[in-house]
Amino acid sequence: MKKKIVTIALAAITTWTATAGNPDRAGSAGAGHLLINPWARSSALGYSAMASINGIEASYNNVAGLAFTNKTELLFTNTNYLVGTGIKLNAFGFGQRLNESSVLGLSVTNMNFGDIGITEEALPEGGIGSFSPNYTNIGVSYAKAFSNSIYGGLTVRLISEAIYNVRSQGVSFDAGIRYVTGEDDNIRFGISLRNVGPPMRYKGDGLSITATIPTNGASLTVEQRSEKYELPSLVNVGFAYDFIISDEMKITSNMQYTSNSFTKDQWGVGGEFNLKDKFIYRMGYQWENGLKSADRTTVFTGPTAGLTVQLPMNNGSIIGVDYSYRTSNPFNGVHSLGLHLTL
Repeated sequence: MKKKIVTIALAAITTWTATAGNPDRAGSAGAGHLLINPWARSSALGYSAMASINGIEASYNNVAGLAFTNKTELLFTNTNYLVGTGIKLNAFGFGQRLNESSVLGLSVTNMNFGDIGITEEALPEGGIGSFSPNYTNIGVSYAKAFSNSIYGGLTVRLISEAIYNVRSQGVSFDAGIRYVTGEDDNIRFGISLRNVGPPMRYKGDGLSITATIPTNGASLTVEQRSEKYELPSLVNVGFAYDFIISDEMKITSNMQYTSNSFTKDQWGVGGEFNLKDKFIYRMGYQWENGLKSADRTTVFTGPTAGLTVQLPMNNGSIIGVDYSYRTSNPFNGVHSLGLHLTL
């Protein structure tokens, strides 16, 4: 059974990557906020942690990691995205173990762009109020342990993009598996497929134009239809290995390949140093073709870093604070600060 699952997954990935990673299609997909990692721990590893990250954070890269939730997990993260733009991301996650093998998760991410002044043809300077674009996605995830080595999961995600009096709504699906092996379960492989769903389209009063016919004074309303746009589908393939130094210390190495449908493919590497499960330091690097050239197509410049400080409570619960930083040019990087609670 294990061989069948892995073989089918590898066959699907081979078929996908044969057509993915087309930079000529860059900018032709929508719902780009689905490509932004809202969580602090995993983003500190340079988008390389899809085979190792556990709990509700795994719903971003590989939902199979949700199956490693111990009992109950709560997670809150605030991200100051591309400092200087005024863009904020707020994310909330909840994971609950249902039985020995199954876990249910909920994640909500909201992206707010701040207030933007309203202008019209007759009032190009504004002064008539403001609006705030708002992007939101809500994911419901289910993960299951099929054996001591095979874990899998599925996420159904509702997507909403609202810009003043125009809105677009859609749904997407994520799926992933993780294979764990090694004498101490220290070797992990992961494969996930993300952001797969039907095209989306903007609708609303903002696409309507009302004009007056000069001859008879009658009004005429013309409603325009926006073109459909695809979701930014992608495939992640990742590997993680734990170097166990002692009972209180270990180092986890991560590597991940991302095959995008609408932009360049990416490689991520990262390392995590865990001391007594109380202090965890992370570093990572994300690379894509042309990253160091003048015509690069990403705002991120590669390096990422972060740390976690967590303390056990008397009742067995754990409370922790997470932080990550991602470098960018232009703007002043991305700061994420989170709080997690494990019951």
